[in-house]
Amino acid sequence: MTRAGLWVALAAVLALANAAVFLWRDGSAHDATSPMTTGAAPSPPDSDPRPADTVATSAALAPAAPVAGTTSVAAPETTPETPAPAADGDAGTPPRLLLPVQGIALADVRDTFDDARGSERRHEALDIMAPAGTPVLAAADGTIEKLFTSDRGGLTIYQFEPTGTWSYYYAHLQAYAPGIAEGVQVRRGDVIGRVGSTGNADPAAPHLHFAVFRLTPERQWWTGAPVNPYPLLERP
Repeated sequence: MTRAGLWVALAAVLALANAAVFLWRDGSAHDATSPMTTGAAPSPPDSDPRPADTVATSAALAPAAPVAGTTSVAAPETTPETPAPAADGDAGTPPRLLLPVQGIALADVRDTFDDARGSERRHEALDIMAPAGTPVLAAADGTIEKLFTSDRGGLTIYQFEPTGTWSYYYAHLQAYAPGIAEGVQVRRGDVIGRVGSTGNADPAAPHLHFAVFRLTPERQWWTGAPVNPYPLLERP
């Protein structure tokens, strides 16, 4: 091989070596910054962690009218989906709750928990119809854990009860009550907000979307197992 040929061959080898080093560095940089390799803990969502998943209408939520010639029968104290509530709550059952809308009778509240919402979703809450601006009450003692605004839920409140086992979720609020802030302790019956139709609620049908869920051991406000609130509401 001539000297010129040797120089050409050497140059080719050096070019291949440089290319290999570049590819190795480029691959290492992507691996180091990939979210799959950081091991970071999940972050709270930035929208709709527990959405009010329906556009409620006054016709859909109006109390059912009694049928002529029949006798009204009181709603049962429990349902198959929810165990009988304990008077003061325990590890297995939530405490009894105050109906969280001022001036609304239990007889005027429909049990909308587990109603179909579209073809794939179920309703995980009660929709309590009331005029816009009606005071929303804390259903039990606890702490305001999170104030959150979402596309579907609108203005919302997440309240934890004292043991950190249960969370109460209030959605579609028109406004928060004065003094309500994250970390504030509230007592059962305190005014915490006003009924509204923010989020995806029908402006013609203001209501409170009220949910109860069991917190996970991590006590993350955005997740938990839903429980039917209706059997937990205290009857007169």
